[in-house]
Amino acid sequence: MIVDPRAALPDYTGTVPPDHSSRIAVVGAGAVGCYFGGMLARAGADVTLIGRPHYVETIAREALFLDTLRFQQQVRVSASTDLSVARRAGIVLFCVKTFDTEDAAKALQPHLAPGAVVVSLQNGVDNVERMRSSAGIGAVPAVVYVAVAMTAPGRVKHSGRGDLIIGDLLGTGCDLAPVAAMFTSADVPCRLSDNIAGDLWTKMIINCAYNAISALGRAKYARLVANPWTRELMKQVTEEAVTIARASGVRLPEPDMVDTVWKLADTMSGATSSTAQDIARGNRTEIDALNGYLVRQGAQLGVPVPVNQTLHALVKLLEESAVPTAPAKNN
Repeated sequence: MIVDPRAALPDYTGTVPPDHSSRIAVVGAGAVGCYFGGMLARAGADVTLIGRPHYVETIAREALFLDTLRFQQQVRVSASTDLSVARRAGIVLFCVKTFDTEDAAKALQPHLAPGAVVVSLQNGVDNVERMRSSAGIGAVPAVVYVAVAMTAPGRVKHSGRGDLIIGDLLGTGCDLAPVAAMFTSADVPCRLSDNIAGDLWTKMIINCAYNAISALGRAKYARLVANPWTRELMKQVTEEAVTIARASGVRLPEPDMVDTVWKLADTMSGATSSTAQDIARGNRTEIDALNGYLVRQGAQLGVPVPVNQTLHALVKLLEESAVPTAPAKNN
């Protein structure tokens, strides 16, 4: 099913330059996909969100509603439940959960147009390698810094940041400058990186320090850093993660990762982790791609990570017993 509510809403004067306005497909119409896809559509880009029927139906009926720190607006954007619409896109934003990476990549691959650029906006550090090995897709990783949540189908609540870092991890030779310019023109700051592996690890380490503790303590980021006990716990998580990164040959761009972790709360104080949101909804979390990834790497490298192992185990236990509640609001 494909729906296009454009005629139902007044025109929006976009700012995306014509030479950067290739059709865009967003695979995974969750909070991240709807936010960045919505920002691009708001700026005049031709965007199609690909997601589950209840999201698509709501967007058809009411449009996509962005409730951000700077504006609240209905955004006209096409939506579909059919992956085949991706074959019309020059840029594909891949926004599925990490545990769905291989299956979604295999399903997407037959529908990719020749020369299409696939950008992975996902948590974790190994998604593009998994996409290449499972489906032969040479994707570009994006480091995503944003606090967003779906408060209801078709409604996105934004409460912090909203910027990206992209780089050519697999050596595809793709010219990413137009992609970065496209995002920047849509009021989404986007930086090109010559050390995207280090940037991906930086983001994962931050996630490892915040996500599990936010979920277990049902706390927003500012509280985690302000509390002396959780602050110390975050420090230990980070130090273990840095040890694994260095043992893996990763060049971290930040000299003091502990300080970098704590500083995130300055710009995302009201954020609640995606892990906490998933637990609140009774959904599977991405903890296996975060603290769980460090546990697996530690086992392979012979480096113990007891704090990360404990957090991973506790979230997995909570995941099993989670009962859905009202949607977690990220404010």
